[in-house]
Amino acid sequence: MKRREFLKKAGAGTAAAVAATAIQAPAVIAKKSYRWRMVTTWPPKLPVLQTGADRFAKRVEEMSDGRLKIEVYAGGELVPPFGSFDAVSNGTVQVGSSASYYWAGKEPASQWFCAVPFGLNAQGMYAWMHSGNGLKLWEEAYAPFNLVPRPGGSTGVQMGGWFNRKINTIDDYKGLKMRIPGLGGKVVAKAGGTVVLTPGGEIFTNLERGVIDATEWVGPMHDLRMGFYQAAKYYYYPGWHEPGSVLEYFFNKKAYDSLPADLKHIIDAACFESEVWILTQFDGFNGAALQTLITKHKVEVIKFPDAVLNKLRQFAEEVREEEAAKSPMAKKVNEDFKKFQKVVGTWGSISEKAYYNDIVKKYSLKS
Repeated sequence: MKRREFLKKAGAGTAAAVAATAIQAPAVIAKKSYRWRMVTTWPPKLPVLQTGADRFAKRVEEMSDGRLKIEVYAGGELVPPFGSFDAVSNGTVQVGSSASYYWAGKEPASQWFCAVPFGLNAQGMYAWMHSGNGLKLWEEAYAPFNLVPRPGGSTGVQMGGWFNRKINTIDDYKGLKMRIPGLGGKVVAKAGGTVVLTPGGEIFTNLERGVIDATEWVGPMHDLRMGFYQAAKYYYYPGWHEPGSVLEYFFNKKAYDSLPADLKHIIDAACFESEVWILTQFDGFNGAALQTLITKHKVEVIKFPDAVLNKLRQFAEEVREEEAAKSPMAKKVNEDFKKFQKVVGTWGSISEKAYYNDIVKKYSLKS
């Protein structure tokens, strides 16, 4: 009798469990899926930048088990390269991939979230974003435009650019037509140059045809692929204008807020992963590309004279204050950036700087 009662109760319990599962099953099946579109400012198939956007979309789809799929369009495929900000802001698409200094005309503060001349390197920028107030300020700056920004990687320290004439003194910038965006471009303008902004896909043609006399882009890996060595003679360093350029993903706020919490976490995690992946790609491949440019293509790599860098630094400080005065948000961001840079710089002077000052004797262009 006890055995029969036990089996009877066990059967009832199993039936109840099955029933409960059946009741819950539709809730699992009914989880909503999302289909988004991303537009970028990068040329099609451009390594790390455009392929990084593709990778980001793939990672989001994988981590969400297909619940959030993002179709990626390179610059010009769906909207003009510099039309991505408005397209995401007005909800035409849900995601953009770019560099925030392109949007200085929208909000001057946007320039600080990408690169500040003579400012922080990639490590410092990441620290400002995640351990300081950088990301909070970025979100505040983009809020009026219905956008949610996230850091999306860094190029690291860039090269100074390709020039068709040597820069021996600061006066050599006078009359120079150069493709250089952001605060760096305003520094060049203050030095007497003419700034020409063009999308990445148009730079080589403009340089080859003399529309511009010089250009900066990123670093050896990309510059080799872009073929700039065929259109300019001199390759300058260091990239004083972009010492740690942070790239961005930005999301339409209404679309982002409509996601359940787990998908928001997945997006944020994929952005964070992109930060690491993109920086390691540049650090991992720039060295080999630089050797190819030097040994195979006989590129002349030149350091900016110290006197030129000192004058550019002076101009950069003036530009930062002038741009900061253009909006309350820019002033707020600039003040916070300066405070953070001072604190990080104090530590960096006895850590990173001391370390590289020692090893540079072994790993230099002359060795």
